Amino acid sequence: MNYTLYTSNDDTIVAPATAPGMAAIAVIRMSGKDAFAIANQIFKGKNLENVQSHTIHFGTIEYDGKIIDEVLVSVFKAPKSFTKENVVEISCHGSDYIVKKILSLLILHGARMAAPGEFTRRAFLNGRFDLAQAEAVADLIACDSESSHDLAIKQMRGGISTEIYNLREELIQFTALMELELDFTEEDVEFANRNELMALVEKILALTRRLASTFEYGNAIKNGVNTVIAGRPNAGKSTLLNALLNEDRAIVSDIPGTTRDTIEETIYIEGIAFRLIDTAGIREAADQIEAIGVQKTMEKIRTASIVLYVFDAAKLSVDEVRSDIQQLRHPSAGLIVVANKSDLLNTNINYPLIDNDITDGIITISALNRSNIDELKKILFTFVTKDVQTANTVVSNLRHYEALRAAEHALLAVKEGIAAHRTTELIAEDLREALRHLGSITSQVSVDQDVLGAIFSRFCIGK
Repeated sequence: MNYTLYTSNDDTIVAPATAPGMAAIAVIRMSGKDAFAIANQIFKGKNLENVQSHTIHFGTIEYDGKIIDEVLVSVFKAPKSFTKENVVEISCHGSDYIVKKILSLLILHGARMAAPGEFTRRAFLNGRFDLAQAEAVADLIACDSESSHDLAIKQMRGGISTEIYNLREELIQFTALMELELDFTEEDVEFANRNELMALVEKILALTRRLASTFEYGNAIKNGVNTVIAGRPNAGKSTLLNALLNEDRAIVSDIPGTTRDTIEETIYIEGIAFRLIDTAGIREAADQIEAIGVQKTMEKIRTASIVLYVFDAAKLSVDEVRSDIQQLRHPSAGLIVVANKSDLLNTNINYPLIDNDITDGIITISALNRSNIDELKKILFTFVTKDVQTANTVVSNLRHYEALRAAEHALLAVKEGIAAHRTTELIAEDLREALRHLGSITSQVSVDQDVLGAIFSRFCIGK
């Protein structure tokens, strides 16, 4: 079914609100000033324009004297609806034929197909919530863990919005005074105390940096943590994968080079998804297929958040471990060293000889006996949540993160301007820039229509 992309906010829009495919029921949502009149054309039951809001009514969908289905119709009258417009939701049987037939009849009588995210877009444009909260709706739909669910709920309830509102409100007061000074340039008066402004900028900088510092954690909660298991052949990488999953997912063999391609599975640790990627052993490949496997390993490492470097503690020397670490270390990923096969060790591995400053954790385990696996999970969780476990507000949206960084850059320019005794006009311009970037997060300033289109295109059509 074709749809027109945001033709007009005055149109009445319609779309399925449930996933396609055969099911017990399906829900069709319609929003707009003519929603009740259009529904009345095909709904045989009560007149929907005369019933009370937030009521449900039984009836039939009919066309040309033929009954299409028996349905329940929910009525939400403006402004007490999700979009703050008149909304009708038709609960019908979940046949693809029935859903398409009802949709085509509603479109025939004046509705049009909604674009992706258009219901939420209208809720935003009609003042139901701000842009950051609207984006959280998409995150809530996509959440796949308790942590991502909790984060989306907090954002949808105004988590980051409240922080941004407070930051801007204080800054606006000083910006207004700076603007006032521009009206009295000939009198050479100073309404905004520069020392107080400097203190405020320092305070807001600290807050923007704190919020930005939570992005890695928030992104991990929202999208999961890519965790690559890497090391030499026969180090026990596949055995470790099986131990972390608590099931025999990967083939384990004493023959070197058993893993030729990557194996990917997901585990949840304290509600955070870790996407485990078992890779081919790092060594000089014996054949072309193994060489491709090694190449894939290095590619996965370049996109990883964490690399679990696994080595055979009973065989490898400290120098060999150091050499592997140098090869596997990547600036964008944490590196956790896993000394495996502790069941074969007579003595403890000499950790001080390994450069602790280039690792993010070292642990001895026996993947075969599954000893210290829970401790390894704690290290993984701690790595992701370090420094932000007590944060009230967590940033998980890249657009928000980039806006915070841009605001930080503008605020630093304000600091430099005050210190260098620059003109009021130059300082005021940097203040306006900081306000613009902070306001773009919640749409307290005008947001480009292309940006809105990109944001809401991530939604499913019925939302």
